Amino acid sequence: MRLAAISATANIAEGYGRFHFQEGIQFFRIARGSLYELKDHLISCFDLDYIDKHIFIFDTGLSLIEKAKITLNGYIDYVKKQNMS
Repeated sequence: MRLAAISATANIAEGYGRFHFQEGIQFFRIARGSLYELKDHLISCFDLDYIDKHIFIFDTGLSLIEKAKITLNGYIDYVKKQNMS
């Protein structure tokens, strides 16, 4: 889970540092994939009884991941629009 979370932020940073916007968008999409991977790991932890809903880790984690995906999708759209200008 740590690796997936770090991968998401690292790919955002790498995409931001790329010269061409299309390269950046590709890294942002990879970051989005890492967020889905993180969500899968969280669900697996719940399914394997490593965590339960009573301590709010599961619901809070899902909520944070969803917010991050929405934000990242918005940023991808923003970068795309900047290129069209």
